[in-house]
Amino acid sequence: MKLISSKEITRNRIFTVTEDHAIDPDGFEIRRAIVQHRGSAVMMPVDEKGRVLLIRQYRLPARQYLWELPAGTVDPGEKPLQTAKRELVEETGYRAKKWTKLAEFYPSPGFLNEKMTIYLAVELTAGTAAPMDDERIETRWFTGKEIDAMILSGTILDAKTNIGFLRWKRYAARRQRSRK
Repeated sequence: MKLISSKEITRNRIFTVTEDHAIDPDGFEIRRAIVQHRGSAVMMPVDEKGRVLLIRQYRLPARQYLWELPAGTVDPGEKPLQTAKRELVEETGYRAKKWTKLAEFYPSPGFLNEKMTIYLAVELTAGTAAPMDDERIETRWFTGKEIDAMILSGTILDAKTNIGFLRWKRYAARRQRSRK
């Protein structure tokens, strides 16, 4: 597929929308409005008891409060891990000594080029959160069993939290098998 044109339609501090036109060697054409996004880092803070720290905030596009893993947009010049470390402190006040990549994925590749990277954050130290002016964040620790039940009941609707939790369960199970 070859990109023929890309025209900026609008821009704000988080993303740009372009009207793109592409064609493949057989002449098949695609025209699409695309949300161009720098990517996001997602943090899965897990304490020594195996509990996961989730945040709850109002998500205007969803028109509701959501429980989710903390996350933030990659700033220009940052790598996703740098973003994860910065955002964990900003949103929760916690710092982690050990980071492990759990997953990378495109949340909605039909119109959005954002890539999300999820990191497991362990060996945590508490501190003071410093959320952005437009964020009002509640934090709470949940057991794996509680999160599993929340996903099954539809209480957790956020894709990154579903993916992160399932990858973490697989990662933890694999680590347990390798210790035997």
